[in-house]
Amino acid sequence: MSEAQNGAAPARTADPQGELLPIIPVRNLVLFPNVVVPVTVARPRSVAAAQEAVRDEGPVGILLQRDTEVEEPTGADMFQIGTLAGILRYVTTPDGQHHLVCQGRQRFRVTGWEEGHPHLMARIERVEEPDLRTPEVLARFGILRDEAMEALQLLPQAPPELLGAIRALESPGELADLTASYMDLRPSDKQEVLELFDLPERLDHVSALLARRIEVLRLSRDIRERTRESMDERQREYLLREQLRTIQKELGEADEGRQSEIAELQEAIAAAGMPPDVREQAEKELRRLERTPEAAAEHSMIRSYLDWLIEMPWSRRSEGVIDIAGARRILDEDHYGLEKVKRRILEFLAARKLNPDGRSPILCFVGPPGVGKTSLGQSIARATGRAFARLSLGGVHDESEIRGHRRTYIGALPGAIVQAIRKAGTSDCVLMLDEMDKLGQGFRGDPSAALLEVLDPEQNATFRDHYLDVPVDLSRVIFIATANMLDTIPGPLLDRMEVIEISGYTEDEKLEIAKRYLVRRQRAANGLGPDQVVLPDETLRALIRDYTREAGNRNLDRLIGAVCRHVAVRVAEGLEAPPRIGPEMLAGILGPPRFENDAAMRTSVPGVATGLAWTPVGGDILFIEASRYPGTGRLILTGQLGDVMKESAQAALSLVKTRVRDLGLDPEGLDKSDIHIHVPAGAIPKDGPSAGIAIFSALVSLLSGRCVRSDTAMTGEISLRGLVLPVGGIKEKVVAAQRAGLSTVLLPARNRKDFDDIPPAVRDKLQFVWLDRVDDAVRAALVAPCQPAPLRSKGAGGGRMAG
Repeated sequence: MSEAQNGAAPARTADPQGELLPIIPVRNLVLFPNVVVPVTVARPRSVAAAQEAVRDEGPVGILLQRDTEVEEPTGADMFQIGTLAGILRYVTTPDGQHHLVCQGRQRFRVTGWEEGHPHLMARIERVEEPDLRTPEVLARFGILRDEAMEALQLLPQAPPELLGAIRALESPGELADLTASYMDLRPSDKQEVLELFDLPERLDHVSALLARRIEVLRLSRDIRERTRESMDERQREYLLREQLRTIQKELGEADEGRQSEIAELQEAIAAAGMPPDVREQAEKELRRLERTPEAAAEHSMIRSYLDWLIEMPWSRRSEGVIDIAGARRILDEDHYGLEKVKRRILEFLAARKLNPDGRSPILCFVGPPGVGKTSLGQSIARATGRAFARLSLGGVHDESEIRGHRRTYIGALPGAIVQAIRKAGTSDCVLMLDEMDKLGQGFRGDPSAALLEVLDPEQNATFRDHYLDVPVDLSRVIFIATANMLDTIPGPLLDRMEVIEISGYTEDEKLEIAKRYLVRRQRAANGLGPDQVVLPDETLRALIRDYTREAGNRNLDRLIGAVCRHVAVRVAEGLEAPPRIGPEMLAGILGPPRFENDAAMRTSVPGVATGLAWTPVGGDILFIEASRYPGTGRLILTGQLGDVMKESAQAALSLVKTRVRDLGLDPEGLDKSDIHIHVPAGAIPKDGPSAGIAIFSALVSLLSGRCVRSDTAMTGEISLRGLVLPVGGIKEKVVAAQRAGLSTVLLPARNRKDFDDIPPAVRDKLQFVWLDRVDDAVRAALVAPCQPAPLRSKGAGGGRMAG
């Protein structure tokens, strides 16, 4: 063995400027005295330094670079404190790598650098290691050794020989250097320890670094133990599942298809985008399904439940962007008129665009059938680029139809809300709740109470269906409700919605709707071209006046379809059919007109007045007929009148009696006569206070012999003081008056606020008289005395009238 290998340095000539030593710069290595480490050298100058040290059997200096990126370091690029090392072994591998095994001997300090050598050469000054044995040093030595032992015990695979070496060490300096060498520290931290020549300071510094390292090791140990326990639990579960599969296979209850089904469900659950709590519930049910035999009744129930969870659009949203200009264009394309309704819908969409996450109101369209309430919801969906779903509430009388049935029942299903959202396929669809006023109530609960949570923006983010039994977020759904009337909608439910009233159409509006939409649609439905059937304006007006009397357009649509089918039959038979259908041809196609002009009933007879009524299908006119004959002063009422309308008749008669002298009537004639008030169309129920002024006018006309103008209709409630009180449904009633061919309408003065709601086309054709008192109606409606004439009565209209 050579002298370099046994650790003894050869004798060198003393130099007053310091010992001359070859230097090997290293990047990420700090060598400490009495520590053996492998060193790999690759740079030519480092190889030359190592070869010279081996050739001279002398030591070599190991210095750490300040910057690891420097390829050819100089003296300024390295730290000035390093370790004198002896090369125990030098090996060159076939691939040209040079490997050294170096043993640290002593610290040194660089005092200068020598140029002109093939490798780095420095003049150094050796630093002697102090051998202090003071009580302070020995105390620090004991603490450091205990910490080093604890750190080694915390390591997962600590080498036993290192543990023994630390126990055998007696030198405090060697313990500090060995501990710093094997600690997981940055090279700069190790260099800082190497440069600490003061032994107590070095021991304190290494002890502090080791204490922090022990804390990290303790945390790592806890994490490893928890991970090991988790792995053990998973391995145990895996083994149990494998055993279960084996048992099921032996029993013939498992096959490859079953495992494939479970795997597919696992993938579907992962891809469904469920919220965390919903996914946890789905995975729990999947584990139950895996343990349940296919022959068990519970298997199909669990599978159906998982299918519903997977197919719900938890995170799927529409990609449409609200375009206000485009929405206005779509609304104008789909609907004629309804300007106020369109303006409110555009305001609603603008608010949704500017604040997509805000809580928008629930819109409720209220109006007669056939005015376009459902199609307005479809237009909103089209304008927002969202899916549209419709849920009819007519006849729903069970709360479970809204919230669903619990899974404990055979054949249980989610409620209608969840089913509609699943059918729509997105969590932000437009959901129309149709026929809100037709909700029923049975012994199984009130469905309107279940809708309170659905239609409350403050609560519906956590709506819980009884079947799914997990929170379903409804806050992104746009709810649109429709109803024909508000009377049957519960107050709390109505309070959650913003009501938008849609009145019936005028004759001109119906004509435009027929020309723009209905004729084109019926042509296409019956396979006819534009040149095969032509319906001019006068034909359409005849259809509207003589064959329909409705607020909407459904019956008009059917009649146009009947005309188109008549033409289609002739075309299909190869017969020549005139393309232009004139008004005179309608009787041969549809039969005689179904409605006569109401002027036929307005004969100049005392005791007859024309009133205005509101019905669920729009406005209508009604006739008040009064007659008297000898009797005892009784009042007889017929025509299927409701309690409120009967009370209005009593009030009108009382008012006439109290004002008999002001009206120029004979008071004795009232006491000796029975008065009979009849409202034709007796099969139709009628109620409401707004016929009061018409009944009063009919009584005054009867008793005074003066006729009520045949071109005048009136509405308004009366009081016993002679005041005319406001009523509702002004727009519908005025439209009905114009449709019936009247020219003058008497309205309560306190209903002037409703004047702007009347369509301009109707306002321009009528004269309005505003009534404060009943005297105003007598002056405006009654004319000079006339001779009695035979009274012809014919029912008009249909549906329940509310005067």
